Amino acid sequence: MTDIASEIKKIVTDHDVVLFLKGTKDAPQCGFSSRVAGVLNFMQVEFADVNVLANEDVRQGIKDYSDWPTIPQLYVNGEFVGGCDIITEMTISGELDQLFEKEGVSFNKEAADKIREANG
Repeated sequence: MTDIASEIKKIVTDHDVVLFLKGTKDAPQCGFSSRVAGVLNFMQVEFADVNVLANEDVRQGIKDYSDWPTIPQLYVNGEFVGGCDIITEMTISGELDQLFEKEGVSFNKEAADKIREANG
């Protein structure tokens, strides 16, 4: 395993929820990153954020690590969940709530319901 892959593995296993994105959770720098960070922030999920724009090795390394070509990427308890489209679909369908409940991740259920109501 390369140094960057080892570093990424440590990040995703040291935190319950990790979002690799362009920018930060408070200042995303692309629409897709903003959407996923916005969902997590609105649902009051505690998550680590990794700004891939700050390190080109991490930016490419996360794509290699997950075998997924795009950013953002969400990890829950060390497992890759998906990118923007998948997280959006999971949020609307309620699957993200189910995943968080199964994995013991705290989130605001009322906020999740509001997202679904607004997109119903």
